[in-house]
Amino acid sequence: MNRLEECFRKLRGERRKALMPYLTAGDPDLDVSFDLALACEQGGADLLELGIPFSDPLADGPTVQEAVQRSLDSGTTFAGILELTRRIRRVSEMPIVFLAYYNSVYSRGEAQFVQACADAGADGLVIPDLPPEEAGNLLAEADRHNITVVQMLAPTSTSERIDLVSKLAEGFIYCVSVTGVTGARDTLSDTLAAFLKRVRALTATPLMVGFGISSPEQAVQAAQEADGVIVGSALIKRISRVRELEGTPHAIKEAERFVNSLRHALDNTV
Repeated sequence: MNRLEECFRKLRGERRKALMPYLTAGDPDLDVSFDLALACEQGGADLLELGIPFSDPLADGPTVQEAVQRSLDSGTTFAGILELTRRIRRVSEMPIVFLAYYNSVYSRGEAQFVQACADAGADGLVIPDLPPEEAGNLLAEADRHNITVVQMLAPTSTSERIDLVSKLAEGFIYCVSVTGVTGARDTLSDTLAAFLKRVRALTATPLMVGFGISSPEQAVQAAQEADGVIVGSALIKRISRVRELEGTPHAIKEAERFVNSLRHALDNTV
C-alpha cells in the first residue's frame, strides 16, 4: 500500500472527501512552489498534484498554460522538480501525484522516468495523453516501483472505455467533469452526476473530479457523487493575481486560505 492508497483508506474511514490542489511545479519558481505546496497542506489538502511543465500542454486551458510558461521561463527542469519533491518529502507525507505529458516520459525512457519519480518520493502519475490501451509497459514499470498510474475518464467515455479503466484503475480514477481543457468555470455540467454514477456502477476505486471547479460551492456539488475533488486553475489564478498585486508572501497565504475554504466546505456540507 503506497501513500495514495493509505490516504483514501484513511479518508474512507473518516467519511471525508479528498481534496487535491494542482500546482504547476516551478511557477513562478521552485522555491515558491515548495512554499505553496506546504501552504496547501496547511490549508487542508489531502494530496497534491504537481504539473511537470511541457511546451505543448494540450489538455490545459489558458490559466495553466500561462503557469507552464512562467515555469519554463524560470528555467524549471525535471531534475529541479525531483529535488522539489524530495524537499517536500522531508517534511511531509502528503501523497504527491505528477501530471506529465507522455513526451516528457518517452524522452527520458519509461523505466528511467518512473524510477526517478519513485526515488524522489512521488506516489502517482497522471498522463492525460497516454491511452490505457497503450500504457502496458508504463504500468508494468510503475508497478515495479509502487507508483500508481492514475486512469482518466470523461463524460464522453464509452461504456467499453469505462469498463477497461475500471479494470486497470489503482489509487483513484480522475473523472473529467466537462469535455474540453482545464479552467475554472461558472457552473458544472448538468450531466456530471449521471456520468459519475455510470462509473461508480463498475468500480469501487475512489473517483476524483477535476476540470472546472472554481469555488467551495462547486467543490461540494462535484463531491456529492465522488470521493473528492481536484482544483487547479482557480487556485493558480488566485495565487497569480495576489502575487502581482501584493507580492509572493501574500500569495502563499492566499493559497492556504483558498484551500482551507474548500476543505471547510467539503467537511461541513458533504
